[in-house]
Amino acid sequence: MADRKLLAVSDLHVAYPENRAILESLRPTSDEDWLIVAGDVAEQYATVEWALKLLSERFAKVIWVPGNHELWTPPKDPVDLRGEKRYLRLVELCRALGVSTPEDPYPVWEDDGGPVTVAPLFLLYDYSFRAPGASTKEESLRLAHEAGVVCTDEYLLHTDPYPSADAWCRARVARTEQRLSALPEGTRTVLVNHWPLTREPTRVLYYPEFAQWCGTELTRDWHLRFGAVSVVYGHLHIPRVIWRDGVRFEEVSVGYPREWRPRPPRRHLRQILPLPPRTEEGAR
Repeated sequence: MADRKLLAVSDLHVAYPENRAILESLRPTSDEDWLIVAGDVAEQYATVEWALKLLSERFAKVIWVPGNHELWTPPKDPVDLRGEKRYLRLVELCRALGVSTPEDPYPVWEDDGGPVTVAPLFLLYDYSFRAPGASTKEESLRLAHEAGVVCTDEYLLHTDPYPSADAWCRARVARTEQRLSALPEGTRTVLVNHWPLTREPTRVLYYPEFAQWCGTELTRDWHLRFGAVSVVYGHLHIPRVIWRDGVRFEEVSVGYPREWRPRPPRRHLRQILPLPPRTEEGAR
């Protein structure tokens, strides 16, 4: 048991040949390793299926949460489902592969440090990480359009049957909050979501207007309320470790080739459990 690890990766974006090669290179360190895949595997349904199938055959357990890219409805995808129906089809796919999703019982990781509940979450965003100077969602979106910083979600991520992303987000937050609140008192957790649970990681974005597509203020204290020993996320393509309130926040993104090529070489699979030694804030 001492050698097994809970590993994590996100934002594989395997439509890029270089990133597809990265995915094909991912392998466990032992036969008992688990893998968290924190969203943005690909856009096309068939590509997501290929990637998760490969990973599920290599790792003892795979845990997936959706990113915004899996939720897009690309024009040429034969699976043309939109919104919640697309998400639920992806959940069906994962279940057929033995992959855990936010709709399944939370798996419990056991090692010498004791049990930890790994909670995959799907929460979206509600535009509450507003652009600088904006006091409303509408004003924040206007400033983003004026700056030319508009997330592709506005065109390809449909929210049916919800009227908007923020409405879907509020529904997901309410449902997930109820579920996490039902965990036994004292439960230690790893909270996994594609989007950051707090606004703090977005402070370093080159384009601050983009933060409004990156999470919700409704989850800003969840790491404290729900016993997190680690929070795993992606989306920003800024892989690093941040410590807040004694909790490790770990972005596990790979990102696009143009982003990772200039960086020093690093391991793409990040160890979440057993907890690594504490490091200084920043990329590793």
